[in-house]
Amino acid sequence: MVSKMVKVIVAGAAGRMGGRIITLIQDTSGVELVGAVEQKGHQLTGSDVGAYLGLGKTGVILEDDLSECVGRCDVIIDFSSHTASVAHLRVAAENDKAVVIGSTGLTPDEMEQVTKISRGARCVLAPNMSVGVNVMFKVLNDVAGILGDGYDVEIIEAHHNQKKDAPSGTAVKMAGIIADALGRDLEKVGVYGRKGMIGARPRSEIGVQTVRAGDIVGEHTVIFGGMGERLEFIHRAHSRDNFAGGAIRAAVWIMDRENGLYDMQDVLGLKD
Repeated sequence: MVSKMVKVIVAGAAGRMGGRIITLIQDTSGVELVGAVEQKGHQLTGSDVGAYLGLGKTGVILEDDLSECVGRCDVIIDFSSHTASVAHLRVAAENDKAVVIGSTGLTPDEMEQVTKISRGARCVLAPNMSVGVNVMFKVLNDVAGILGDGYDVEIIEAHHNQKKDAPSGTAVKMAGIIADALGRDLEKVGVYGRKGMIGARPRSEIGVQTVRAGDIVGEHTVIFGGMGERLEFIHRAHSRDNFAGGAIRAAVWIMDRENGLYDMQDVLGLKD
């Protein structure tokens, strides 16, 4: 149960995920939308968010500067872009606000910035807010540890044709979890696509293949291929609501935490 009303600003509010988060907030007790932010000069700036989402008037107007409205909220849910998310986290830290970041494609330098800023702020950062995907993260760690080096590992991810980054942050996270469980350095063994006379597959490789087509919300398949058998673990997102719901859940959870960088494994209590 939420002990008090959690006031939320959504960044990236005109995007696919931002729209679904705003819509679900309207139906979530104990959570109130108090602001919506997009990039500078966005064509919908000044519009009531309910108008462009078909929700009717909400009284929340789309703005293009988080620093101008951050004082209204308790927590920011950010699905903007990797660059904007870092800037938004900095604004949140300066104003003692919590942040939930679902943006993917952060560079190593940006990740270093997020880690540093989060020492003085409360932040949940996760490439995928889905409960099912985060359960799968835990399962993959356990399975990889059990199977060891006797099975080839391949990851196939598929998303809609408008997704900007590849491979998906979720696929990279899965590859990293498996590499760690197997004692491998993903920077050295990760293979992202293959072409030509590549020769026999080294056992240490972790392959990550990308598909972009139509309106696929998100699919991830992890294959452990052995001699005479294979194990496949599949997660298919049927809509963005599972990601949006997870983000709202994280926003409520982070309210009572201390400064630091968390992920959905923390939110869901899946860490050992």
